[in-house]
Amino acid sequence: MEKFSVWKDTLWPGDDGGFHNITQRSPKLISYLKPQTSIQSMPLTVVLHGAAGVGKTTVAKQLMLDWTQDDQAQTSSSAFYLSCKDLSHKGACTFAELVSGSRPDLQDAVPGILTQARKILFIIDGFDELSVPSGALIHDICGDWKKQKPAPVLLGSLLKRKMLPKSTLVITARPGALRELRLLVEQPLFLEIEGFLELDRKAYFLKHFAEETQALRAFDLMRKNAALFHMGSAPAVCWIVCTCLKRQMEKGEDPASTCQTTTSLFLRFLCSQFTAARSSWPSDCLQAPVKSVCLLAAEGIWTQTSVFDGEDLRRLGVKESALCPFLDKNILQKSKDCEGCYSFIHLSVQQFLAAMFYVLETEEEEEDVGGHRCHIGDMKKLLSKEGRLKNPSLTQVGYFLFGLSNEERAVELETTFGCLVSMEVKQQLLKCRLVPHGKKPFSTMDTKEILYCLYESQEEELVEDAMAPVTEISIHLTNTSEMMQSSFCLKHCQNLQKISLRVGKRIFLENDTTLKSDAQVERSQHDHHSLHLWADLCSVFSSNKNLNFLDVRESFLSHSSVRILCEQITHVTCHLQKVVIKNVSPADAYRDFCLAFIGKKTLTHLVLEGSVHSDEMLLLLLCEILKHPRCNLQYLRLGSCSDTPQRWADFCSALKINQSLKCLDLTASEFPDEGVKLLCSTLRHPRWCFLQKLSLENCHLTEACCKELSSALIVNQRLTHLCLGKNNLGVGGVKILCEGLSYPGCQLQTLVLCHCNINRHGCKYISKLLQGDSSLTNLDLGFNPIATGLCFLSEALKKPNCNLKCLGLWGCSITPFNCQDLASALISNQSLETLDLGQNVLGQSGIMMLLEALKQKNGRLKTLRLKIDKSTVEIQQLLKDVKESNPELTIECNNARTARSLCCDFLS
Repeated sequence: MEKFSVWKDTLWPGDDGGFHNITQRSPKLISYLKPQTSIQSMPLTVVLHGAAGVGKTTVAKQLMLDWTQDDQAQTSSSAFYLSCKDLSHKGACTFAELVSGSRPDLQDAVPGILTQARKILFIIDGFDELSVPSGALIHDICGDWKKQKPAPVLLGSLLKRKMLPKSTLVITARPGALRELRLLVEQPLFLEIEGFLELDRKAYFLKHFAEETQALRAFDLMRKNAALFHMGSAPAVCWIVCTCLKRQMEKGEDPASTCQTTTSLFLRFLCSQFTAARSSWPSDCLQAPVKSVCLLAAEGIWTQTSVFDGEDLRRLGVKESALCPFLDKNILQKSKDCEGCYSFIHLSVQQFLAAMFYVLETEEEEEDVGGHRCHIGDMKKLLSKEGRLKNPSLTQVGYFLFGLSNEERAVELETTFGCLVSMEVKQQLLKCRLVPHGKKPFSTMDTKEILYCLYESQEEELVEDAMAPVTEISIHLTNTSEMMQSSFCLKHCQNLQKISLRVGKRIFLENDTTLKSDAQVERSQHDHHSLHLWADLCSVFSSNKNLNFLDVRESFLSHSSVRILCEQITHVTCHLQKVVIKNVSPADAYRDFCLAFIGKKTLTHLVLEGSVHSDEMLLLLLCEILKHPRCNLQYLRLGSCSDTPQRWADFCSALKINQSLKCLDLTASEFPDEGVKLLCSTLRHPRWCFLQKLSLENCHLTEACCKELSSALIVNQRLTHLCLGKNNLGVGGVKILCEGLSYPGCQLQTLVLCHCNINRHGCKYISKLLQGDSSLTNLDLGFNPIATGLCFLSEALKKPNCNLKCLGLWGCSITPFNCQDLASALISNQSLETLDLGQNVLGQSGIMMLLEALKQKNGRLKTLRLKIDKSTVEIQQLLKDVKESNPELTIECNNARTARSLCCDFLS
């Protein structure tokens, strides 16, 4: 797939077709299709795709000219233009008759031309407008151009290369039709027509306005609205924006609010076209025309039609005279290719008028008695995901519909066109689009779209009603427009408790080192705008009293944006209790966050992960947080931290001072041996250390560290949860730990030893521990090669004094030969509630042994996880029998598993 921008000298008002200089911008495009190119290297099917109004048809027609006027071709070439709109209404005919209709001048010569297929170019324009039943293009295809067939069959025969297989095809289509085209045509070359690039848009504005300052001001306003700027790739939209803003500036009005939303721009454009010359079209003369045009627009959107002929008008009961006001104002245009046909200046205008169809009140005598509007769906269908997937144009109509729910805009419509606007649309929008989500958090995509819709409305009451059930929200910002939309909606979300935030690249340019030095002014202007919006968004943290959870991850911030957020966090009215900061740049942002958290009384949970290892000040600042008299921190997770022994010494000293911290997670931190000693020394003083849960997962601990830990476990009576996973402890380390755990004073309940290189011999020590008077109730031994040691663990499980409730043996290389011991243990055990055997190849025999054991006894086991590679009739019957005898037991037979084990949930 390749991209081409076809506009060099742009289409200004008054241009005659805009064919000139297209090939200079994309010289490769013509070379693909030259008739003299060898068939081996020539892509015979080219699909020109792009948004509405970007120049697909213009390029296709230019190609027709180049094809037939090629001076280097040895023989003459022919080109035929086929409009899919026309083909939809055409009856049965021969292929020769079909192409003759597009070239009456070649009617007599067509039979001879068709015999030289390699010299023929077919332009199939507007494939997305083809309105035929499903399957019509591939049904009964034929290769005889003299045989009479329905027009869709002839087109399908051409596309499937049954008809004139050596001819060259150029197809134009909007993005929504590409999926069907991929299924129809073989090995097509896809070329995206991009329309106006950013520089083209800027050049257009400079040429449209007499004063450069006005042009740049207007261009900047459009660029700040991401949706509007994206639409501006179509020259017609640039004309609409320029026409509207120029008229406002000439009146001395500030156009900023006009570009605030896409709806406000199109509404102002439409209304200004008529209010500027009210004497020619007074409002009382516009009621019938505007309703007719809106009906036409809505019908076209639902039938995916952009060109309307006389038959369409008659079917809908629209008089041609009703179109005159909109033809006069260039909102509607007469088609140059089809006599008696009309089209809107751009798809976006048609979408806006289609949205108006739903808000304009209809008199009883205007109701659709004859069923002329059967193609137009109701608001529920318009806003449904299914409908928008089938017809992407409905999405923008929905956005405009939200925009037209604004009462001030309704008044402007009523004043301009003399029609009543229904305000019931707000309740319908709530019912159809927003309320179904209920109190569940929106998905990221739903959130982005809903916030856009609500911002488009600029109706505070609607936003408050829509956001009232929302307690959690996840936002991924990719541009400043989304920041503005999020800020507007979050200010009216008073029940919000949790925000998950991701900030994409290039929203803040302050720390962007890829920018050239000559872009400093542009960077400064961009960041001034971005930071203003960011400050507005961050104000919600100090203004919403219910907001208590902030999760910022995978975010590209800047020094200034971090400081703005931290200022709101430190505010006395900010009530954040839980904060998660993961993978955030710049690296020293973590330092700023820690400064903001010092003395933050409401903060109880803090997670810092990402570039924390590179900040030498981080541990020092965390010490200040912990030592502060107002510190109420209960949970601290510090991922991948590394520092000097002295810093760890300071940190351990802070732990002795702090009396609130209950859970400490130092996963993947690099501990020097001295650091482990200091931490264990702290644990040995229960009067100073109040920790209950500790994770030292993947901290490069060795057998030597276990001595310190074991001695701490002997005397510490507060620590109940310990995670030592992903440390190479080995058999010696496990032996030392078990010695400490066996002491009567040890209160440890949960121990995670996954990925610790424990083997058969290590199981002996664990078995001895479990058979004693141990307080251990949860044990995770996942990913250790302990299959041959399972017999020792099974013996422990049989003992009546074994208190183990949860045992994790995920991925422990257990085979069918080991299952007999385990099955025997399940019959005898009185305490086990959860057993994880996932990712072990137990085989049919092993699984049946376990299930037979469970079938015999209604024990306390509530959760069993198994890997069943092949489910036989016998296994299915046993599963059923077990369920009947143990109704409380849940057996999970898939391999899905979270990153952490069942026993490790204590860190969440």
